[in-house]
Amino acid sequence: MMVANGKGLLAMDESNPTCNKRFAQWGIPQNEETRRAYRELIVTTPGLGQSISGAILYDETIRQKKKDGTLIVKSLIDAQIIPGIKVDTGAKDMAGHAGEKVTEGLDGLRDRLAEYFQMGARFAKWRAVIALGDGIPSRGCIEANANALARYAALCQEAGLVPVIEPEVLMDGAHTMERCCEVTEEVLRTVFNELYSQRVMLEGLILKPNMVLPGLTCARQETVDEVAEATVKCLLRAVPAAVPGIAFLSGGQSGELASARLNAMNVRFKSQLPWALAFSFARAIQQPALEIWHGKQANVSSAQQALQHRAQCNRAARRGEYNAAMEMDNREIALYDVSSV
Repeated sequence: MMVANGKGLLAMDESNPTCNKRFAQWGIPQNEETRRAYRELIVTTPGLGQSISGAILYDETIRQKKKDGTLIVKSLIDAQIIPGIKVDTGAKDMAGHAGEKVTEGLDGLRDRLAEYFQMGARFAKWRAVIALGDGIPSRGCIEANANALARYAALCQEAGLVPVIEPEVLMDGAHTMERCCEVTEEVLRTVFNELYSQRVMLEGLILKPNMVLPGLTCARQETVDEVAEATVKCLLRAVPAAVPGIAFLSGGQSGELASARLNAMNVRFKSQLPWALAFSFARAIQQPALEIWHGKQANVSSAQQALQHRAQCNRAARRGEYNAAMEMDNREIALYDVSSV
């Protein structure tokens, strides 16, 4: 269900500090009520369920209600969107490994998963971050994060939740696309070895990887088609056919570029692949809406149009039907609203 009918996931699981940081960029008040209002804007977007199969929530969000008293989770379910929940507690500095991080949150996870299931969640997410640089990533970092991902996944399946496995090789740096491919393959192979060891059912998980990309400051930035080819080749070497779906993270890509790259993969390779190629984007879907909303009730409708537009673009990319002309349909509205706040 999470990757059926050309749909994908919407990541709206930003932690409170991250959400506040994004609000601060636009002069939006940073408090619980404003975060609640923004999340209500997202989940009440008309027609969102036509493109989005599931929404990843944060702990604060899954407990929040809309202004009329309806639980946000109920609004998602009514829109035929599956509620999900971020369950890791963040990436922390890894002892003995300068510049590397390991994700925490396994302590008490079994009980938290049971609570989230009772609250309506039907899938969960855990993110590991792998940085590229001089001498990193180390095997110790890759193995520690892969083991945590696998243990989390086993606990999820025990609790009746689908685990979303997110090992993110970061875009930060000047590394080449070839270096990203090499590390991404090593990370994915290690993750799946750990999943086998922890007896995780591959048919009952979703993989959320990075695309294979050059670093943000790399001198050579490959074309959309080159990125698509490198990404698919890497995944074919490392991801078992039993996995039902791969939902890419956007990882700092612009909304348009993320859509174009996903589209290219589906245009060229969809008929040859054992798994669905979908999306699990956060900023690449949300950012235009946040910029238009600006924390003002009067801008809610236009912000929702922008959100729906990005979701529709990504559904089109899943079908291999996305093109740059689609972006022009919404551009005049966005420019008008941004200039009027």
